[in-house]
Amino acid sequence: MASFLTPDPKIESAVRAKGEQLFALMDQQPPPALFSKKGAYARLMEWSMKDPVFKTQLFRFVDVLPSLNSSGEIVRHLQEYLGDKAVELNPALKAGLAASSFAPALVATPVKAQIVDMAGQFVAGETGEDLLKQIRKNTKLGLATTIDLLGETVLNDAEADVFLKRNLEILDSVSKFYAKEPTPCFSDLGPKGPLPRLNLSVKISALTPDVHPADPENSIAALKERFRPILRRAAEVGALINFDMESYKLKDLTLALFKSIFEEPEFAQKPAIGIAIQAYLRDCEADLRDLVAWARARNRPLSVRLVKGAYWDYETIIAQQRDWPIPVWQKKPESDANYEKLSLFLLENTDIVTPNFASHNVRSCAHVIAQAERLGIDPRAYEFQALYGMADELKLSLLQMGHRVREYCAIGELLPGMAYLVRRLLENTSNEGFLRIKNMGEATKDQLLGNPVNAIAAAPEPLARKPQVERADLSALAPNRVGVNAVHLFKNAANTDYTIAANRDKQRAALAALTPKLGQKWPLVLNGKKISDREYIASVNPAKPTQIIGSWARATVADAEAAVAASVAAFPKWRATPVEDRAKMLERAADLMESRRLELNSLLILEAGKPWLEADGDTSEAIDFCRYYAFEMRKLAKPAVTQAVPGERCVQTWTPRGVGVAIAPWNFPLAILTGLVVAPLVAGNCVIMKPAEQTSVIGAVLMDILVESGVPAGVLHFVPGFGEDVGAHLVGHKQVDFVAFTGSRAVGCKIWETAGRTQPGQANLKKVVCEMGGKNAMVIDNDADLDEAIPAALYSAFGFSGQKCSALSRLIVLDEVYDHFLERFISACDSFPVGDPAQPGTIIGPVIDADAQKKILGIIEQGKKEAKLAFQGKAPVEGWFVPPTVFVNVKPEHSIAREEIFGPVVAVLRAKNLDEAFALVNGTDYALTSGIFSRSPKALERAQNEMLVGNLYLNRGCTGAIVERHPFGGFKMSGGGTKAGGKGYLENFLFPRSVAENVMRRGFTPPDEE
Repeated sequence: MASFLTPDPKIESAVRAKGEQLFALMDQQPPPALFSKKGAYARLMEWSMKDPVFKTQLFRFVDVLPSLNSSGEIVRHLQEYLGDKAVELNPALKAGLAASSFAPALVATPVKAQIVDMAGQFVAGETGEDLLKQIRKNTKLGLATTIDLLGETVLNDAEADVFLKRNLEILDSVSKFYAKEPTPCFSDLGPKGPLPRLNLSVKISALTPDVHPADPENSIAALKERFRPILRRAAEVGALINFDMESYKLKDLTLALFKSIFEEPEFAQKPAIGIAIQAYLRDCEADLRDLVAWARARNRPLSVRLVKGAYWDYETIIAQQRDWPIPVWQKKPESDANYEKLSLFLLENTDIVTPNFASHNVRSCAHVIAQAERLGIDPRAYEFQALYGMADELKLSLLQMGHRVREYCAIGELLPGMAYLVRRLLENTSNEGFLRIKNMGEATKDQLLGNPVNAIAAAPEPLARKPQVERADLSALAPNRVGVNAVHLFKNAANTDYTIAANRDKQRAALAALTPKLGQKWPLVLNGKKISDREYIASVNPAKPTQIIGSWARATVADAEAAVAASVAAFPKWRATPVEDRAKMLERAADLMESRRLELNSLLILEAGKPWLEADGDTSEAIDFCRYYAFEMRKLAKPAVTQAVPGERCVQTWTPRGVGVAIAPWNFPLAILTGLVVAPLVAGNCVIMKPAEQTSVIGAVLMDILVESGVPAGVLHFVPGFGEDVGAHLVGHKQVDFVAFTGSRAVGCKIWETAGRTQPGQANLKKVVCEMGGKNAMVIDNDADLDEAIPAALYSAFGFSGQKCSALSRLIVLDEVYDHFLERFISACDSFPVGDPAQPGTIIGPVIDADAQKKILGIIEQGKKEAKLAFQGKAPVEGWFVPPTVFVNVKPEHSIAREEIFGPVVAVLRAKNLDEAFALVNGTDYALTSGIFSRSPKALERAQNEMLVGNLYLNRGCTGAIVERHPFGGFKMSGGGTKAGGKGYLENFLFPRSVAENVMRRGFTPPDEE
């Protein structure tokens, strides 16, 4: 159990006394508008707290509203999200909804006005004048103010420039305002006199698009360029700059930036500085202690805003999706207890730190006051903070008790502020939120003042940690969505979290350790024997073609023939090997891969040109294939009852096909090769492995791993070579019973054709498991969240230089949002670093070889003749790089809109409506992946029915399929409809058998057969 403060009866008594005093003063204040017994807001909050589905749909409607540009769109979305419950927004809407088909403005105008008014409950205003009015009001009340300019992630430099300019304007205008109002209010006076009255909070994600947590060095350099003008202006006007905290992935980067920039001589003494610490994070105590030690070492006073944290759901969900440790405390009392522990630590260090206790929880505030009095601390040495529009009665009561209070005022436009508004609504309606519990009378004051340490054991187990929710049917939680599988033993491998410095250091060390080992020769492996006396082909680093990764022995047709003969001989024994033994072999291989993950990542980075994240994902997928297919084969090994009939036992069983060849591509040289090999192996087949010529060293390492895991001689052969000789011979061989292939359409179709021709003496009709390419599209609906859609589109298109069969190749953007989307998308293209994939921040690396580079550059030249070149980035001179490229004014008949490119090239098409958009999606020869970004429930439902592809992604990128979670494969010219990493995939390598047994003897049957 975590270490929190041990309850002390004396402290508890003092806390209760202070809490009761606060409650008594608060009861004298008018009830907060959101929880009053009358009014629109109270009605909405009450309904939201009673009906979780209504709450979710309402908040989603609030989220999308600012992007809706017509009354008709507002009404349509209102009806789609809320249906008959829309009248809860305003009973007066009932008549309007009935008439909305001919008078949508009757509904849209009051609805939009009401949401704007709701935002006004939490946002101090949109203009500088609005802000000054609120500061003036606060000053009269004795409240200090901290200012937050709404807006979180920026996608391009132009947006970052605007954000920087507005922050500088706030510093100028507010400093001039204070100059005319020289008398500080009560809360602006510290123990030694006036404090900086101008207090500005800034988020790092809003200052530059070049924020890549896995590459802190370059990210910090970019952020410093943006922060320095703000800090200089703040120093000039005597302001305090607060670094806000955001999601966990940015925490370490924010802390590193904070310390680094304030170690620069220019900012070593001024301006005044502060930073937020989130008490709901499990590791925040170490961060806080480190910050205080840093401040002491430099004699640099700072403010620390201690908050609980506002991203609990997000952090929990993301960690679960990635199978990473959940960074936040999972029980609300744990966060509260940690807050009290850190509060005491801050109070014990007020000689160097000014604590800012940001909380609406009366118990938390009372604990601070009681501990401060015990320590003899001047109340002016710390302050309380509360959000604008929330806990007004607490703010005023704290002032009455003689404590400094600062109001956190968000200012800005409604659209960028919608995420902020939704967080505030969630906070007010949370089942465990103090404001809701207190104001709705869901607990007594005595209970509200109880020590959170005592409440931890009794607190309900969070949904996120219940095993049945991790893998059980979630349909009740996500209506109209497909549930997930029941509890079972398969678990996806977790990718490496490169935001953690130790993980980055280990990967760098692995790369450094591998480099001296490069250049060795890798022989064939036939029937368990290594054969070295062959011609060797060099494999090189596509980012540095002069660097030889290794050389592989080129197999001959005679070698292929020998591999087939050895496989035929080994097959009977391997087929008879128990399934459990074969499954354990795969699991041993997975364990070996996991133990060698960083080495495998390094090889993928160097031989395939994969950036760190892509290489690590490739390794995870290979591990998953081993474990998942082992799990699935165990299930298939059990005879399945086909029908229960008295007197007869009817089951279906499976038997392996025989000998097969696995022909893999270079783009997922470990994952796909592993999947193509281990699936038929665990099913009891013998396999001849032919990796891609460009990445055969990775294939050789995989062969070593599988041999070490226990694959017998003769069952698996490593036969690297060229497709036109060795590959063609194996595909056409009469004793090869199946071909597992992933690669180009041209080669795939040739394999289908060859396999379809039977030969004299051929025992089986040849099975082909064939996955080919795609011309994948993403639809951008008029109501799409562009802050989500643009980063997803960029990564789907340009990640790994577009060299995925699932990569985004076509953007189909609806008319109404086309210009706005295109402006932001094009401007954001430069934010993706191009360069050597050995560097952690690289997203766009080289293409695989000179032939690919030449082909893609030729396609780009053809595109210039057909459409308009809207963007072309820069690329390094050394290596096989292709600059990221975007074409607009593309027509459906253009070659760049129809042909697979396999490079960082995107064609943007315009569609009048969803009918046209879906027709464009389906209007190519391919059907692999596609996606749509929309906030219309009906549009998403239509997409599921009308976007005819193998893998469809709604409101997320169209790459990154995960084994079991996203079974992968398409149809039309994308493949034969098989689903790698999914149920039924192993059946491609097995023959089904039906067994019927008469179990009746002389009129009686065994008891279990009746």
